Amino acid sequence: MSAELVATGPRRAAGRARRQWGALALRTLALAYLGVLLVVPLAFVVYRALEPGVAQFVRALTALEALSALRLTVLAALVATVVCAVFGTAVALVVARSRLPGTRFVDSLLDVPLAVSPVVVGLALLALFGRGGWLEHFPVKVAFTPLGVVVATTFICVPYVARELIPVLRALGSEREQAALTLGAGPLQAFRLVTLPALRLALVHGAVLSLARALGEFGAVSVISGNLVGQTQTLTLLIQQRYENFDLAGAYAAALMLAAAACAALVLLLKTTGASSSARARDGEEVIG
Repeated sequence: MSAELVATGPRRAAGRARRQWGALALRTLALAYLGVLLVVPLAFVVYRALEPGVAQFVRALTALEALSALRLTVLAALVATVVCAVFGTAVALVVARSRLPGTRFVDSLLDVPLAVSPVVVGLALLALFGRGGWLEHFPVKVAFTPLGVVVATTFICVPYVARELIPVLRALGSEREQAALTLGAGPLQAFRLVTLPALRLALVHGAVLSLARALGEFGAVSVISGNLVGQTQTLTLLIQQRYENFDLAGAYAAALMLAAAACAALVLLLKTTGASSSARARDGEEVIG
């Protein structure tokens, strides 16, 4: 018996060593993959943006068309994020809680912006609101205006919040809300005090994903906006225009600005996720204590 135990010990140690080396190799491969896809291209953009000099980089970012494109991009992204957060929460409640006919159809419709090319979305909006479209005489002009940019961006970002909330709502169930209603709370009060706090992390995650997606939208916006400089031109369209005009330094400078905005959204997501996890851990310790 003792001889078998003595022989088993080295084998277990060798097995642990092989697993450790396998885990290390897998982590190295994952980091190399992310480095090739993310770090190297981003570093190249930074290098090409700053290669002509800091002065030219600042001039490219502070040009009137660049500031106008940045303002419209941020405005459209923020409005789209807020609208998608409110609308996505309502749709998620309908899909997860409602038993009415057509719920599955609504659930399927959420994936349309992900399945359809953004260019097709822009053409569809142009067919509706453009010259000769069904809604050509709509009281508010949409085609070739900043409003059209906001509408196209919002449509593209619709699924993200709802897709984050639906699984959480299904896992939560409706027992807590029913208990709150039984104790005298109204439907809105029960949602605000019982359901919404449990959805906070998923809601923030979906909103940040929508924000990041809205910042980089190109296809639908390029069609419905008309790419009017200083009016309906976003950062993505400005990058394309500068690149086609052989203003590579200006294109890379605008690309770096857009990448910085997307990275800021990612940092916001990570900080919010970390803060929420820490809060849940503290609550759990208090309950145990």
